[in-house]
Amino acid sequence: MEQVQLEMNQVTLTFGDRQVLDIESLRVHQLDRIGIVGKNGSGKSSLLKLLEGSLRPTTGHVKKHIEFGYYEQLSAPKVDVHQLDGELSSRLAVPMDAGEQMSGGEETRTKLAALLSTYYEGMLLDEPTTHLDQAGIDFVMEELSYYYGTLLLISHDRRVLDELVTKVWEIDDGKVTEYVGNYSQYVETKDEERQKQREEHDHYVKERDRLHKAVEDKKKHAQKVGKGSKGQPNANRMFMTKDKGTSQKGIMKSAKAMEQRLEQMEKIQAPDIMQPIVFHKPKALELHNRIPIMTDRATIKIADRLLIENVSLQLPLGKTIAFTGHNGSGKSTLLDYIVNGQEGITRSPKVKFGVFKQKDFRFTKEMSVYGWMKERSEQSEKTIRAVLSSMQFSGNDLKKSVQDLSGGEAIRLVLSQLFLGNYNVLVLDEPTNFWISKVSKR
Repeated sequence: MEQVQLEMNQVTLTFGDRQVLDIESLRVHQLDRIGIVGKNGSGKSSLLKLLEGSLRPTTGHVKKHIEFGYYEQLSAPKVDVHQLDGELSSRLAVPMDAGEQMSGGEETRTKLAALLSTYYEGMLLDEPTTHLDQAGIDFVMEELSYYYGTLLLISHDRRVLDELVTKVWEIDDGKVTEYVGNYSQYVETKDEERQKQREEHDHYVKERDRLHKAVEDKKKHAQKVGKGSKGQPNANRMFMTKDKGTSQKGIMKSAKAMEQRLEQMEKIQAPDIMQPIVFHKPKALELHNRIPIMTDRATIKIADRLLIENVSLQLPLGKTIAFTGHNGSGKSTLLDYIVNGQEGITRSPKVKFGVFKQKDFRFTKEMSVYGWMKERSEQSEKTIRAVLSSMQFSGNDLKKSVQDLSGGEAIRLVLSQLFLGNYNVLVLDEPTNFWISKVSKR
């Protein structure tokens, strides 16, 4: 049997009055390849931080028997790119001169180069393909496919989970359940479990309703028998009253037995139905110009890096336009140039942008979810709460610190702000990062 490399015993993790994790026992063995899944905010990143050691459990113990490398989801690179492995940096196309002007994809490549420059017996990876183009994702897949060590991985990319993991840890309501197989096998098993639970719930409801009706029928029958005994002739009164009374008691006893069966029935809940995220369409300000945005031979440089040269574009009203390209090719920079109206950009005076930037999910100020939104919106409390609820923020979620949000929750919050504004042009730079696949497809 492979040796235990990491273990958790009687671990709980609580933020304020909210219990995030409640783990009786977990073991990670040598060469395990585990994918961690769950809804946004379920505690996936918190679990990795507990395993890595940067977060301490409220109760219980976490023991590591080997050293793990850790890729953190939301952090910016904290390395000198000139100190990284040269060959690895070259293969990952790490920019040597970007400084703080790195795109999201370049940041991811830099963090990966820093992690992979050292061999670890185990790795804890929290969304390692975020912001990467296809070439970058392929590189990560190849590296991790040949990695000889223990791997624990969080990813919103189904392909990554299908090809790299052989076990799945599902976090649901603070509990962790282990499934053997890759992500597709996990989904198949979950579908079978839900179908079985649905059938058992339907059977439970049918039997419960049958017993309820039977009890009511018995009680009505007993009442009729009781009334009937009062109308018997006087000659046989004593005999008939005893017979009817005995019959009534028997019926009531049978009804009581059925009621006890009802009380003792195991309640089987219906399978949970994931509430959909509802995207509120913001009220668009009036815009009549058929071509509200144009670029005329625009050239974009960052320091000595030429990103875009002599680009002429027309962006028609009412169209959805996708910008594609390799990491570092200038997609985010071009969007910034358009929004800021730089040289070579012509915009209608009535254009009002609603902007989601690639790194907007990084919060620097300690605030509650509701407080953050209230500070940035002129809408009523009722409207703010309604929009937040439609984006799956309700109850205690509104009191949660924005700095404690997962990547997916943070992006949902920032997008919620857009839905409370009045815009006629939306600019969205990587709005689906960290989101589970079912949401991203909507």
